[in-house]
Amino acid sequence: MSIKIRLSRGGTKKRPHYRVVVADTRSPRDGRFIERLGTYNPLLPKDDPKRVTLNADRIKHWIGMGAKPTDRVSKFLGMADITEMPKQKNNPIKAKPKAKAQERAAKLAEANKKDAPPVEENPDIENNKAETKPEEDTKQENQSSDEKEINKKEQKNDETEVVAKDK
Repeated sequence: MSIKIRLSRGGTKKRPHYRVVVADTRSPRDGRFIERLGTYNPLLPKDDPKRVTLNADRIKHWIGMGAKPTDRVSKFLGMADITEMPKQKNNPIKAKPKAKAQERAAKLAEANKKDAPPVEENPDIENNKAETKPEEDTKQENQSSDEKEINKKEQKNDETEVVAKDK
């Protein structure tokens, strides 16, 4: 027979009140228990001494008999210096956003990149000017070889028209 020191819920809807009880693990949460060891009222402020009341002697007796406290009860026992304070659990995988939330975040990031204003050049820094390329050069890099040839022909035609107008 496995024995646990756990919480049993009482109180009304949205007004919880718990008993700290020793119970067989097979019995229901709010059902049959062996002994009542204290109370827990989560509605009271954290610094209120009546928030958690425990019968330390009986708890030590049951722990000596092999009863194991649940996570929440072991935290109460640690705060009351009845047992060691349990180490704080950390599950970073559980804290990560799920798949749909990651998709929404990616869409927002893309939308922010499109709506972001272009970065302005600082005229005081000479290196910044050297690194930037004229708009025409960047357009040409993105074009295919056929489009580049067509653009060159158009530029030659524009130059000849300008020369013809000058004469």
